[in-house]
Amino acid sequence: MKIFISSDMEGTAGVVDWSQCIAGGAQYAYYTELLTGEINAAIEGAMRAGATEFLVNDSHSKMANLRPDALAGRAAYLSGRYKPMYMMQGLDASYDAVFFVSYHGSMGSNGSVLSHTYFPTAFAEVTVNGAVAGEAGINALVARAYEVPIVLVTGDATTAEETGRFCPGIEAAVVKKSVTRFAAESLHPEAARELIGERAEASLRGLADAAPPSIDVPVTLGIAFRSSDYCELAARIAGVERTGDLSAVITGDDPLWIYQTFITVVLLCRGLVE
Repeated sequence: MKIFISSDMEGTAGVVDWSQCIAGGAQYAYYTELLTGEINAAIEGAMRAGATEFLVNDSHSKMANLRPDALAGRAAYLSGRYKPMYMMQGLDASYDAVFFVSYHGSMGSNGSVLSHTYFPTAFAEVTVNGAVAGEAGINALVARAYEVPIVLVTGDATTAEETGRFCPGIEAAVVKKSVTRFAAESLHPEAARELIGERAEASLRGLADAAPPSIDVPVTLGIAFRSSDYCELAARIAGVERTGDLSAVITGDDPLWIYQTFITVVLLCRGLVE
């Protein structure tokens, strides 16, 4: 059994501030250890259910946050920036299941800790077929294209609910309760790891009943921008249709093309400020 793991960091139990999850922060090294523990808990739970092969795609910030030798299960490690498929780089139809570890709520969510949607400076909200989508929902387009089920998500309750919109029946390990965008009540790290391991194992024991993300085709991905300059820039990309001063849509029959086009918007908008 072959498992693809996309790992972010803001959803880790205990993380509530950017200084804890951005390289150079005083507590960054400690919190990357906690993240690694949660990834390993997912891997170890999956191994108990019979999984034998893992790819961890480091999907947070500059995407080089983990120690490869610290990963359980002899997992392969995909790291580095400017990946063509970004947080879903490496996924293909050969995988049996997808895990989203340490994910977070969307930019428009009500107080999910460190909420954002890919690039908070540019994007106020993203929808997929009319439903508000965080990074999990957007990334689900890739799993939908390859017909691979997403069976586990870890993070706060908002993240679990937002992911469930596109992946009904997904196992969720809720490791913290968001109080505000910068405060949360988190499980003890050991308890968080135990919960993640249990949910990972359960997700694969029920794999026969799992289905790819529930996203109808054709797909319409809507983007609400924070300023008109980002919207104008995005509209220069083939396939992006401007629908208002601060809005645009990407529509098509291929979920993978929709995702790739959105990622092109992300990278172009980042270039406006970098």
